[in-house]
Amino acid sequence: MKFILTCIICLLFLQTTVSAQKDSTKSEPKIKQFWLVILKTGPKDKEIKDSIQRSMIFAGHFSNMERLHKEGILKVAGPFGKNDFTWRGLFILDCATREEAEKYVKTDPSIAAGIFITDIVPWYSEQVGSFVPGKPKE
Repeated sequence: MKFILTCIICLLFLQTTVSAQKDSTKSEPKIKQFWLVILKTGPKDKEIKDSIQRSMIFAGHFSNMERLHKEGILKVAGPFGKNDFTWRGLFILDCATREEAEKYVKTDPSIAAGIFITDIVPWYSEQVGSFVPGKPKE
């Protein structure tokens, strides 16, 4: 009798475990390619010393980031802390190709002025939070 009872309990446990693993309400994550842009210190950074000129360039830099965000292109941006590289900041862009990412990057006045140079590589994420395609909801 103990053997039959033990078998029934094991079968119930096994059935519950298998059912939980086959939960059809859960979907697989949808991974999408984005573009990671590392902003690095450029060749003109030390040459552009005029504070008014730098202020104007960086005002354009922030304005450009805001525009790209509102268009749904720029998903993340921000500066790095002090580091042993020449890394200054990053962008994550939602666009189809590297060429498209390069086109958007070139619209940044700080990059056009040579204060920053960039490395651009594919980067992947699930499409949640900031990485939902399209323009942000206001």
